[in-house]
Order: sequence, then C-alpha cells, then structure tokens
Amino acid sequence: MAQRSILITGCSSGIGLDAARTLAERGWKVFASCRKAQDCARLEANGFSSPRIDYEDATTFDPALERVAEETGGTLHALFNNGAYAIPGLVEDLPTDALRANFEANFFGWHDLTRRVIPIMRTQGHGRIVQNSSVLGFAAMPWRGSYNATKFALEGLTDTLRLEMAGSGIYVSLIEPGPITSAFRINAKKQFDKWIDWKNAARASDYKGEIARHSSTAKGRFELPPSAVTEKLIHAIESDRPRARYYVTVPTHIAGTMKRLVPTATLDRILSKG
Repeated sequence: MAQRSILITGCSSGIGLDAARTLAERGWKVFASCRKAQDCARLEANGFSSPRIDYEDATTFDPALERVAEETGGTLHALFNNGAYAIPGLVEDLPTDALRANFEANFFGWHDLTRRVIPIMRTQGHGRIVQNSSVLGFAAMPWRGSYNATKFALEGLTDTLRLEMAGSGIYVSLIEPGPITSAFRINAKKQFDKWIDWKNAARASDYKGEIARHSSTAKGRFELPPSAVTEKLIHAIESDRPRARYYVTVPTHIAGTMKRLVPTATLDRILSKG
C-alpha cells in the first residue's frame, strides 16, 4: 500500500508546523510548504519535503504540485489549507486594497490551490480536503472585519464544495479553532501598521486600547496549543467518517451554541464588547 501523503500549507510555525511534525511521526509523507524560501530551507534541513507555496503568488502552485507528483507517483491523499492573516481595525477604516490583499491570501489562493488538487484526487478515486477556518468564520466580532469576511466566505465555499463532492470519494471538512498559540497576533499587528491609519480615524481614541490588546503576546484564558488543531486534522484525514466541522477551543463551542440559541439582538450586545 502506498504511503499516505498530505500537502500542508503555512508550515513555518504554529498549526502548520505542529501538524507536519505529528503526521510525519504517524507515517505520513508530509509536504510541509511555507510562503518564504528560507522557511522551506529550514524544514528541508529537518528532513521534510518543503515546496514553496505563497497563496498570494499563484506561480508557486504548479512547481509545488509537480514536486508532490514526482515524490508520490502522481498521488496526493490529503490537502490541509492553512496559513492566513488578519488585518485588525474597524471596517470603516479598512482600505479596499487591504481587503483585496487579505482575500487573496485567505481565500482566493486557497480556492486556486484546491482546484488544482481536486483532479489528482479524482483520478485516484479518493481524497481529503481540510480547510483551517475559525470561530470567526461563523461568529463575527468587532475590529476583525477583514478576517471575518475572508473566513465567512471560506465557510460558504467549503460547504458548497462538500455538497458537490458527495459520492466522489473526496471528503471536505472545516476546522474551526478559537484562540491557538501562534504568531497570529504578531503578524496581525504588522498588517495593522501597514494598512490602518488609526490616528486620523473617527474613533482614534478607541484604537489605543485595541492596539494594546491585539499586540499582547500573553496567553489567553482559553488558548490551546497547535496540537489541539492537529488532533482534529488527524480525524478528518484518517477517519472513515470525517465530520463536516470540527470545533476547537471553548470559545468556539460557546459561539456555536449561542448562534443557534441566542436572538441576534442579544448576541450583538454580547459580541460587540469584543
């Protein structure tokens, strides 16, 4: 039986790196891709196949998939789309170009790569596509409009793809984490500094507290390690009956319950507090 193989994006740190290491230990052939060439080189030195994939650069997709094909004989059992960033800020202060860039990295690039992988899975008659979404893909929160929008779009597209893949042998799942230990907030602060002109905003005074909160590296009350996501990924790619959705962390479970049971007006009052 051929070794099971998986392509994971965003493996420079955090969720992607933990998933790559854990699945390699479980006997998977892991293609641990990164956006930056230096991160790929570091993973190669540690024994991984690490093709470069940058969701914002579609020219990186074909060379990466060609390498996958060379090393697997043209097969790929699973794809884990992972690696996204946020641009914190109020929607009224979010430049349209910033939103476009965020969608390219968090949505359009994922869709493009997924479309290129599906023919491989169709040919072999099976496959698993797992999308790393977020609690913010179904429960909006203030100051996170750009990220909310990309993840809401991802959820809708993924739900549709799952329905369309029924009977094909290709299973599609969403993982919806809440707070996970990673460099996410650090990267978000860089995007904030790049795009948001908060000092000239109508609510400039409100930004000061939010900047401190989004810049904090302190571990949150409900924050879990990346391994909590990897645990769900393992079920999604190894179980005979993968789930459509996997909640990760207490806040995600709470938000899911409130979305079902709490009236919108009440939920707005709760979530508007951030």
